[in-house]
Amino acid sequence: MEYALVTGATGVLGDGFCRELARRGCNLFLTGRSEEKLDGLKKELLAANPAIDCEVFAADLTREEERESLFEAAKIYAFNMLVNVAGADIQKPFEKYDEDKIIFQTRVNFEAAVSLCNFAIKHRAENLKIINICSVCGFQPMPYFALYSACKGALIDFSVALSAEMKKKGVTVTAVIPGSIYTRDDVREYINSLGFWARRSAKTPGYVVIKSLKAAKKGKRKIITGGLNKLICFFSKLTPQGIKLRYIAKTRARVEKDVF
Repeated sequence: MEYALVTGATGVLGDGFCRELARRGCNLFLTGRSEEKLDGLKKELLAANPAIDCEVFAADLTREEERESLFEAAKIYAFNMLVNVAGADIQKPFEKYDEDKIIFQTRVNFEAAVSLCNFAIKHRAENLKIINICSVCGFQPMPYFALYSACKGALIDFSVALSAEMKKKGVTVTAVIPGSIYTRDDVREYINSLGFWARRSAKTPGYVVIKSLKAAKKGKRKIITGGLNKLICFFSKLTPQGIKLRYIAKTRARVEKDVF
């Protein structure tokens, strides 16, 4: 039996991947920080899709020892898909960070995803599709979002490089690059605070899930979800960086958020 491993499974986007994969008949191995939420999600998925198997393991992916426990529990399975959804973003002046927040955001947004890729490749089925959820923020250094944008940029570059390494080895790696995603009410409120372009370019979780799975099936190295996001990224390349930095600093300085 082959399984799809989904991180951040109990978040809105992760939940969307779980439900769509279950609907397609995929066996699932799910992880998130809350054992209670994982158990609840497992019951719902099995009730709606009795033909699949679903295993869960609660772990904080920022902690090496908890990742090791996860890997120990999961190593008996063969994985044909990995969906790295787990992540967190902090938006505020970097001088307000403390050491814990630096470590937390760097590990969950980059280190954990890389670690899970390594594990999935070593415990893969005959074919493996890796989906790494990145962000359009990774294309541009972003004041007040500096660490998040840097981590997502690193994850995009890592994904593209890894896809080249694993070519002809039965492994594809797809960097999914969405803009804003409408999830919880607080996230919707935050997106609306960013102005016109953020609202127009935002997509639903379901949209991102379907586009991601379609791109992975085709073996694409990276995909920007949404036509407007593609257009924004294109014109962003033509804009002098100084202008972009001033605009981003002006819009991002309006709101501080300490991890959604």
